[in-house]
Amino acid sequence: MAPLHLTFACGDYDRTRALAEGTVRADGIDLTYLRLPVEETFFRMLRHREFEVAEMSLSSYVVSLREDPAPFVALPVFTSRMFRHGSLYVHADSGVEKPEDLRGKLVGTPEYQLTACVWMRGVLGDRHGVPFDSVRYVTGGQETAGRIEKAGLDLPASVRISRIPEDATLSAMLAAGEIDALCTPRVPSPFAAGDPRVRRLFPDVVAAEKEYWAATGIFPIMHVVVIRRDVYEQHRWVAQSLYKALVAARDAAYDSLYDTSALRFMLPWLTPQLEEARALLGRDYWSYGLADHRNREALAAFLRYHHEQGLSRRRWEPEELFAAESLEAAVI
Repeated sequence: MAPLHLTFACGDYDRTRALAEGTVRADGIDLTYLRLPVEETFFRMLRHREFEVAEMSLSSYVVSLREDPAPFVALPVFTSRMFRHGSLYVHADSGVEKPEDLRGKLVGTPEYQLTACVWMRGVLGDRHGVPFDSVRYVTGGQETAGRIEKAGLDLPASVRISRIPEDATLSAMLAAGEIDALCTPRVPSPFAAGDPRVRRLFPDVVAAEKEYWAATGIFPIMHVVVIRRDVYEQHRWVAQSLYKALVAARDAAYDSLYDTSALRFMLPWLTPQLEEARALLGRDYWSYGLADHRNREALAAFLRYHHEQGLSRRRWEPEELFAAESLEAAVI
C-alpha cells in the first residue's frame, strides 16, 4: 500500500527537525513539512483548513472545540512550551511598578484569546490579586495595523474589551503611553530597540519564572499538534503514527542539545543552562503525553483559566482534548 501523503505545517524547531529532514519518519506516512511562522500556520489552519496536520495554539484549539463537530483532533505533543512572565511590558510612566498595579489599567493584547495571554491573565489572578476582569483590554496589530481575532469570540459582559484604531499599532501606543501595558508573545519593537519608555513588568524574568515553577510545578504549554478531523476519521491510525514519530524527533533533539563537541546554538552558556534546566525541571522537562502528571496539571490550570476568562463554554478536562489513540500504547 502506498504511504499516505500528509502536509504538516509547523515552526522550525529542534524538536521537530528530524521529521522535517526525514531522519525520523512516521509509519505509513509520506510527510511534507512546511516551516512557517506560527501566526501564519494558525491563521491558515483555523480559517481555511489548508493542512492535514498543523501546529496550533492551545487556546485556539480549545476555542475550536465549541464547533459541532470540532474541526480538529489534537495530539499531546507540545511543540511550544514557555514561561510567560517576560511577555508583560509596561510604559515607564504608567504607574505600574508591580503586578498588583495593573488593576484598573488599560492593557493591550494582539488577540484576547492568545495562549500566552490566557496564561498570564490566569497567573496574575491566581498569584498577584489581579482578576482578569479588573483591567480593560484593547486588541489590534502589534507591529502592523489591522490584526483581528483568528476565531470569533463570545465573551461575557464582564470583559471590557475594544479595538484600537485601524491605523494604530500596540507597540506605538505603548511607547507613547496611550496604553499602560502590553501582553504579547513577541518582543515589542520599542523594547527591542532599547526605548527607555518601555520596560518589562517583571525586571528579573528568570527569577520570577523560577519562583513560579517552584510554587506550582507548571511549565506552561503553548502549542499542540492537530489533525484535521476528516483526515483523522478516515485514517484513525495516523494519530499513533504521528505521535510516535514526534516523540522520536524530540528525543533526537534532546540528544543533540547535549553534544558538547560544538555549540549547536549561539548561546555561550548553553550547556550549563541545559544542565540547570534538567536539575530544576527534570531530565524529561519537555515531556509529551499525559502520563507525566505535571502535564495534566498544567493543562488543567490552563483549561480553568480559559473557561473563567470566557473563552470556553465549559471547563474541559485534559483527556478530552486528545485523540484516544495518542494516549495509549501497546504493552510488549
